[in-house]
Amino acid sequence: MAINLKEINGKKFYEVYVGGFDARGVRVQRKRRKIESLTKAKKVEFELKRELAKLKEERVPFRFGEWFDHCMKQMRIDKRASTVLNYESQINKWVIPHWKDIEIRDITRSDVHELIFVKCAAIKTENNRKTVLKLIRRIFALAVEEGELDRNPCAGIQVKAPEVEQSVLTASEVKTFLYQAAITKHRFYPVWSMALMTGMRSGELYALRWSDIDLDSRIIRVARQWTSKAGYGPTKTMRTRNVPISDPLLTFLKKLKLERGHEERVLPKLRDWSNGEQARITREFCQTIGVTEVKFHDLRATFITNLLARGEALATVMSIVGHYQLKTTNGYLRKAGVDVIGGTDKLGYAPPEINEAQVLQLKRQD
Repeated sequence: MAINLKEINGKKFYEVYVGGFDARGVRVQRKRRKIESLTKAKKVEFELKRELAKLKEERVPFRFGEWFDHCMKQMRIDKRASTVLNYESQINKWVIPHWKDIEIRDITRSDVHELIFVKCAAIKTENNRKTVLKLIRRIFALAVEEGELDRNPCAGIQVKAPEVEQSVLTASEVKTFLYQAAITKHRFYPVWSMALMTGMRSGELYALRWSDIDLDSRIIRVARQWTSKAGYGPTKTMRTRNVPISDPLLTFLKKLKLERGHEERVLPKLRDWSNGEQARITREFCQTIGVTEVKFHDLRATFITNLLARGEALATVMSIVGHYQLKTTNGYLRKAGVDVIGGTDKLGYAPPEINEAQVLQLKRQD
């Protein structure tokens, strides 16, 4: 900052220079020339200093990269590590290269559409594209919630993706599956049995302790899970739920408790389970015994579908498996076919019943 005396064509003037930084930390400067007196020059200097002070203090609109970092700091507090990792990997790969330095208030619906369908053309499947859009939508939703945006630029944009068909075992296939696992003494037999009789997720089963099970009240308290990335923590939905123990499950658990002795964990800590190979092992076992090829998580779907197919109330199934959105359980309802049972009973016509002794004579037409 300086006030300098200059002489132009034999006449003296003052020149004022003021430098500083704006709210983003970018260097800025202001100059005023040909000021007639020192008193006026000092006044100009004062006003320029005020102007730069306002620039430094003003609220700066977030650029997308800055806003994403802000969102990730929040998510690390209240979201699971796997969720944060998913956001970081997907957004950094598909979005940051295109939007990092663009202010979020300048991103329009057409920009979102162009990003998803043109700039991200390398995304292999429509389901993956749908996932990226979902993550972007949530990032902007947080901006709306915090007053940074008036509306979400993702509004109205959809990715049409084919529904992922999830395989399940029928009741008879479950019997075959467990029987073959039992007689061959497969190391995953107790794990598979628990999955098929409780509908619990892999990580929930891995974290299950005998202290979570009340054999007298016949209740399993599901309060935590284990993941390779985050270790032990709360369940996927951050909620605790109770799973009722059926008669067959009660018999199985009593026998398993005797076998496990003083072990705190209900199920064995299998190395290939810890390494995340349970899906492959389950599928390969199905191939070996000739039943529908399913992955480990499909055992949970098998549990849900078979319960619904046998008339268990939707609300009860939701409570047992920890669904808190109806649309999630409704997907299994459609797979079980419960929602359409009896739907053709009132059709009003049927193939005729013809006695084999009756002969239909067709009149010959000349």
